[in-house]
Amino acid sequence: MTGKKRILSGMRSTNDRLHIGNLEGALRNWIELQDEYEMYCMVADWHVLTDHTEHMDIAHNSREIAKDFVAAGLDPSKCAVFRQSDVKEHAELHLLLSMVAGLGKLERVPTYKEKRDEARSEGQVSYGLLGYPVLQAADILLYKPYGVPVGKDQAAHLELSREIARSFNAKFGDVFPEFVDIIPEDESRSKVPGLDVDAEGRLRKMSKSYDNCIYLSETADETAQRIKGAFTTPTKIRKTDPGIPEGCSVCQLLRLYAPEWESLWEQDRRGERGCMQNKQALTEALNEALRPMRERRAGISDADIESVLEKGAARARETAAQTMDQVRRAMRLL
Repeated sequence: MTGKKRILSGMRSTNDRLHIGNLEGALRNWIELQDEYEMYCMVADWHVLTDHTEHMDIAHNSREIAKDFVAAGLDPSKCAVFRQSDVKEHAELHLLLSMVAGLGKLERVPTYKEKRDEARSEGQVSYGLLGYPVLQAADILLYKPYGVPVGKDQAAHLELSREIARSFNAKFGDVFPEFVDIIPEDESRSKVPGLDVDAEGRLRKMSKSYDNCIYLSETADETAQRIKGAFTTPTKIRKTDPGIPEGCSVCQLLRLYAPEWESLWEQDRRGERGCMQNKQALTEALNEALRPMRERRAGISDADIESVLEKGAARARETAAQTMDQVRRAMRLL
């Protein structure tokens, strides 16, 4: 594409829409990076199957996630937006890397241990679950990137991909360069709280699994309804009661979307603002922030996004084919 350094990132299509946690935690960073780097943005549909084998319209979900990518600001003329399953080299490299990935390391991955216990309760633990990090390594190494955009709390998950690359290089020769973690300098927007709290009364991270999200593709009215039910300071019964903005999901989101949030927080702390006022302010600020994305998304048809994905996959396959030729030669398969 260009002489720019290459980067790769992706998201799973476990649902048919992204939420503002995805926007602030990853998408905004990708959008900022697309001018500086040769960028590949992947909808990771195969990864969904590693821990979700129930009926799910993955093809539909993948298209909807890609629409969110483009509506949020990823430009298909600047970066390759593609579906993982459209580039079969991901599967081939996954198989070949599985020959050098240590079983013990895979079994010690914390995420595997957690999901393994959940899967055991349902009577099924699959190789796909165990091999998730190997497929992730294949996703990254296939593009031989300079770096991978990632949040600081997720960076540790990429170390196993580097270890797999080192194992391959030690056995077959230096095919895969070491990639770096590209962590945003300002991570203040990356930890978006959900609309509820956990059993201990602490704000939970926004997550589809908790259903505590505000989705990018919702209507303004749907967003307003979600905010109406959001958690606020439980001891603030009347407007004049002092609030605790640090423990209020509405106030935390105001910090992200309302320019005057510091003033609103102080008014809340002094009992000069009520929770309904804060919710109304958040509704107006958030809907205005999301309005341009929603308008762009409304103009993207299934046919439009399929065209984007097909063109992105063609670009991705070109790079992937070059890497796989080197891999096969290194392993004496050619």
